[in-house]
Amino acid sequence: MSPNFRLLDLGFSKDYGSVLDIQRKILADRIDRNEPDVLILVEHDHVVTLGRSSHLENILLTGLPSYSIERGGDVTYHGPGQLVCYPIISLQEKGLGVRQYVEHLETAIVRTLDQIGIKNAEGKLGRETGVWIDGRRKIASIGVAVSHWVTYHGLALNVNTDLSYFQRIRPCGFDANIMTSVSKELGVNRFEMGVVKQSMMKHLGEEFGWVETT
Repeated sequence: MSPNFRLLDLGFSKDYGSVLDIQRKILADRIDRNEPDVLILVEHDHVVTLGRSSHLENILLTGLPSYSIERGGDVTYHGPGQLVCYPIISLQEKGLGVRQYVEHLETAIVRTLDQIGIKNAEGKLGRETGVWIDGRRKIASIGVAVSHWVTYHGLALNVNTDLSYFQRIRPCGFDANIMTSVSKELGVNRFEMGVVKQSMMKHLGEEFGWVETT
């Protein structure tokens, strides 16, 4: 593997808090230059997270664990069947601003979706930040944080997500019915998560200049 990149695939994790601790530890090490860029992949168990701009009235039903975290944005849901990617990278070393970084994330998601057969995806910024299908259905959320010009938190792509869980919140302030998934868009019961992971890793790697060697 290239010395400028490390992949950490955590698979399915029941404890959001433990993944958050791992992320923060790697962040501190990256800031101190004791780590290269790191990409964390994970599927979370059912959890609600609240970003810096969250409004509590957007949580409609309680009963799921919830965490207030450092990322931008409002309330969102994570759960099984959703691919979550946390790139921990130095923007300074790559000469990127935060807006450019978010655009790279959007591009990687759009290219991933295109490769697996979803051709009508586009990224948006502002209140609608994320990736949308036909401009009306949201398939991926983006919420990032930056400390000392090192990124953490990241993106969540609905692959086989049970979309009914979004009914417990107003995701990023929107009606839950806007949410969609890879399997829903392709009209299949389940899409192979491994295929999505490989495509996402490839396109994030191309966007950020990571090169893996065997």
